[in-house]
Amino acid sequence: MAQAWRCSGLRWSVDGPELVWDGGRRSVPARGKRVAFGVADGGVRTCVGARGHACPRRAVVPGRSTGARCEECGRLDRAHSVAADTIADDPRPYHVYLAWFGPGMVKVGITAEERGSARLLEQGAVCFSWLGLGPLMAARRTEELLRAALQVPDRIPYAQKRAVRSRLPASEAERAAEIEALHARAVGLAQWPESLARKPCEVVDHAGVFGLDGLPGAGGAVSELVAGGGVRGELLAAAGPDLHLAAGREVVVLDTRLMPGWEIVPGVGEDGCTFPVREFGEAAGISVQDGLF
Repeated sequence: MAQAWRCSGLRWSVDGPELVWDGGRRSVPARGKRVAFGVADGGVRTCVGARGHACPRRAVVPGRSTGARCEECGRLDRAHSVAADTIADDPRPYHVYLAWFGPGMVKVGITAEERGSARLLEQGAVCFSWLGLGPLMAARRTEELLRAALQVPDRIPYAQKRAVRSRLPASEAERAAEIEALHARAVGLAQWPESLARKPCEVVDHAGVFGLDGLPGAGGAVSELVAGGGVRGELLAAAGPDLHLAAGREVVVLDTRLMPGWEIVPGVGEDGCTFPVREFGEAAGISVQDGLF
């Protein structure tokens, strides 16, 4: 029987993406490399627990869940989450940023200064600029201000991000234009909190880091992992949690957040994908191994 591994997700740093496995093993999903893995017959997906603690019930969780946590562990994880707005006394300084994912898709967000640009890489931001830096609550107020005054959301669905990655503007200047325009409007707002220092517009472009130049369009995205299924193909790009794979005759997107909770085994056979794939459609904006990796 093939050795099984448990994946805790894709992590980004300034050095690039890494898949992290139980026991501390890491593998680098490098462009041009083969990705080949599957789920053994009879396997089930179990809750990954929360905040370093195993799920006491080892509850079975849905294959389509990107959180891989049962309801109880999900509540525990959110109880200490800046993103869920449950922490008000964090003393660390926070950046406010504008992130661009494609034409007409700009969001505002915050991230701890010590994290640098990791949060932007994790979200798959094609380019971004800092807006300000200051205490958490001032950063929160600024985020709300921009949402109301500039009609900029704080979330963009991943389906929309994936839909446009293969047809972005070719030049960095074109990709930066919307952020530059919104940045100028944002720093000029009169309600800007005094404790938040304005930051100059300096757009950072991640298209090269992600491998988006010349990226072919994908036909769809893996909707869930299933027992007995697998995927094998060449890695074309990695953006946020997504791996774009040339799997046989089609290009598919694999959201690595679907992997935790499963026992993953090495893939065998020819290139292709036998996991369920949800085709891209008009609603999404599209008119479409070394060890385990």
